[in-house]
Amino acid sequence: MMILLDFPQHLMDQLKGWSSLHGFTAMFMLLTVVSKGSACEAPSGPQCFRRSFSESVYRCEWSMNTSASDVTYDLYFNTTESPFKEKEFEGIDKNWISQLREEALIKDRPVYIWVTAHTGISSCTSPRTSVVLSNTVKYEAPQTISVSWLKNNLSLSWKAAEEQPALAEVRFRREDTTESWENRITETNTPKEPLMYQVNVVNLRKRSSYQVQVRQRSIQAKNPLWSDWSAVQTVPAELEHQPEVNLTTREFNNGTRMLILTWKVMPHAAAVGGVYYSMTDTQSSHGCPCPKKKKNKQVKTTEYSTYVTDSFVNISVIATNAAGASPAANVLVPAKPAKDLKTCDKPLPEVKVPQRTCLEWYELQNGKTMPETVKTFKARHNITKMKAEMKEYVRYFYFKHKCVRGIPQTVEMCLFYKKEGAPRIKPQGFTALCETCCSAELSWKAIPTEEQQGFLTHYAVCSMKTSPHDEAEECHNVPASSTEYRLENLTPGSRYNISLAGVTRAGAGPKAFASINTAPENPVNVWLSLGLLSVFFLASILCTFILKRIKNRIFPPVPIPVILTDTFRQGNQQEMLEIKEEVHELMLQPEGKSVPMPEDLEETTVLGEVWETDDAAEEDMEHERILGDSTTSEGASDECLSPGYKSQVLRRSRDSEVTDLGQGDEITMLIYRNGLVFDVKADSS
Repeated sequence: MMILLDFPQHLMDQLKGWSSLHGFTAMFMLLTVVSKGSACEAPSGPQCFRRSFSESVYRCEWSMNTSASDVTYDLYFNTTESPFKEKEFEGIDKNWISQLREEALIKDRPVYIWVTAHTGISSCTSPRTSVVLSNTVKYEAPQTISVSWLKNNLSLSWKAAEEQPALAEVRFRREDTTESWENRITETNTPKEPLMYQVNVVNLRKRSSYQVQVRQRSIQAKNPLWSDWSAVQTVPAELEHQPEVNLTTREFNNGTRMLILTWKVMPHAAAVGGVYYSMTDTQSSHGCPCPKKKKNKQVKTTEYSTYVTDSFVNISVIATNAAGASPAANVLVPAKPAKDLKTCDKPLPEVKVPQRTCLEWYELQNGKTMPETVKTFKARHNITKMKAEMKEYVRYFYFKHKCVRGIPQTVEMCLFYKKEGAPRIKPQGFTALCETCCSAELSWKAIPTEEQQGFLTHYAVCSMKTSPHDEAEECHNVPASSTEYRLENLTPGSRYNISLAGVTRAGAGPKAFASINTAPENPVNVWLSLGLLSVFFLASILCTFILKRIKNRIFPPVPIPVILTDTFRQGNQQEMLEIKEEVHELMLQPEGKSVPMPEDLEETTVLGEVWETDDAAEEDMEHERILGDSTTSEGASDECLSPGYKSQVLRRSRDSEVTDLGQGDEITMLIYRNGLVFDVKADSS
C-alpha cells in the first residue's frame, strides 16, 4: 500500500478495472518494476520565471542530487491537481529549460508545475508547485562588478537588469582572514544612462582588501526571486599615495636623452589582483616629432624607459588597481641647458616643415620653460597662423626636432623675439657706496627676463660731477651679466650723480639714480706713509751695520801677504828670483811690566801691511813663535807654509801663549824672516 501511494493517479485508475488472473499477474510485475524505480531521489520542484518584469520569455530550473549522466527530465503544466497534463516538455537533458514563450504556458492564473526524472529504468517525480507565472521574476547574477573607494565606503556598480531600482544583498569579509561573511541588504539607485546599479557599503577599512559577492532581486514583481550569487571578487585596498618615482637621465650628444624611471612597489593590500602603471608625457601627447602610436603606456613592472628630446618634458606615472587609481606622480624634466645659447637667425620657417619634423616655442617665464606655454608646430600646421599667435617683446626658447628611426632628436635650439623693445623697468636695488676718496662701489639686481623685452646687450653707468661746477657726464658700458661695478678716478671731496640703465638692441630702458659724496683727501695719511717708509729705511741700515760687526767679531779678517810685482821682474830667461823679506824683531812683554821698545819697532810694515803692537798683535806674534819653533825643529822649509796656514795656527794658540807670558819674567821676541817665525827669549833685565 505504501508503494501504491507513490503511483501516478492515472495508473491507479487503470488498475481498478483489472479483475482477471492475467490482470493480477501483470499488476504484480508492474509493482515490482515500480518498487525498483522508487529508489531514485526525486528532483526539487521547478521554478519558472522571467529575467525581467517586461520580458515574455520564461525559464524553468530545478535541481536533483544524482551523479548519473543519462538522466532525462519531463516538465508538466496543469491548471488543476489532476494528474493528467495539459502541457508537457519531454526529453530534457539538462536541469533547466529556457525560451519558453507565453503562448505555450498559462500566464495569468495559478498552474501546477512538476518534473519527472528518468534514470535507467527508474523514474522520480518532483512535488507539484502552484504558481502564477506572470508574477515570478528572477534577475541574472550581477556580472562585471566595478568597485571603488570613497573614504571608508566601498562603492559597487554593475549592469542594471531593468530601468527600475532593485534590491541588492552584499556579503563580504576581509581577505586572508577566517572571519565569517557579513551580509547587508540595500536598495540600488535608479539607473541612468548607462544603465548601472550602484550600492555603497559603508564603514569599511579602506587600507584592507576584501572578498565580495552580490545578488539582486526585483522590487516590482509580486513573486520576486533572488538571483544567484555573483562570483567572489577580491577588492584591493585604496591607492592613497602616488608612486615614489626616481629619475635617471642618460644624455647623448646627438640631441637625444634617455629617461629611466623606477618606483617602489605598492603595499600588499593595494596590490591584490595586480597593479598597472600608466605613463604619459607631453612630447608623445603632441606627437612631436615622432607620430603618436599609443595614447598611454601601461606596464606591470616597476621600471620604464623612454627617449625624449632636449626640450622640456613632463612625465606622469599613475598606479591603477581594481579599486581605482592613485594620484599622479609628475616628473618634470627641464630643457637641456645649451652652452653659450645663441640668438636665432631665422626661427620662423618660411617654407613647409618636412615630414617627421616639428618645431617648438616655449615662452620663457623668469628664465624657465613651462609646459603650458609650449607652441608646437608640425608639417600640417599653418605657419602664418602660428606667427600670429606669437607675442611681441616676449622671449621664446626655440627647438627643432626630428624623428630618426623612431627616436626623437633635437637638431637646433636658440633664443628669439618676434619683436624686441627697450627694457620696461629700471634695474632694481641700485646702491652706491663711497669707501674711499677716489672710488665708489655700485651694485644692483638684474632685470627679470620678462621685463627686458629684448636681448640685454649691456648696462650703461653714467656719472656726473656736480660740485664745484657741473662737468660733462662720463659713461661706462658694463657687461649684461654683471650686477656690480667699481667706479674709479673720482675727485676727492666732490658730489656725483650716478645713473644706471639696461640697454637692448632697441635702446635703453628707464634709469635708476644714486648720489654720492667722495671723502676729501687727508694729508695726514701721506705724511704717515712717508714716516713709515723712512723708519723702515733707517732700520734696514742699522740692522746691516750690526750684522757686519757681529760677523767681524766671530770671523776676524786674516792678513793677506802682498806680493810686489817688481820682485818678479826677469829678463828673457824668466827665472824666479828669491823673495827678500825684511826682518823685524817683535818683543812681547808680560802683563804689568814695561819693556823698552825700539822706536823702529813701534810700527812695522811687513809685506805691504801695517801691524800694530797691541794686545791682539802680541797674541798673533806668540802664535807665530810657536809655529816657528815647530817648523825649525823639524827642518821645514819656507816653501811648505802658506800665509793662510800660518794665520790659522796663530789663532789656535792665542789663549795658551797669553797665559805663558804672564807666568815668566822672560821676554819673548818673535822674529819673522823669509816666511818663518823665530822665537828668541831674553832675560827681562
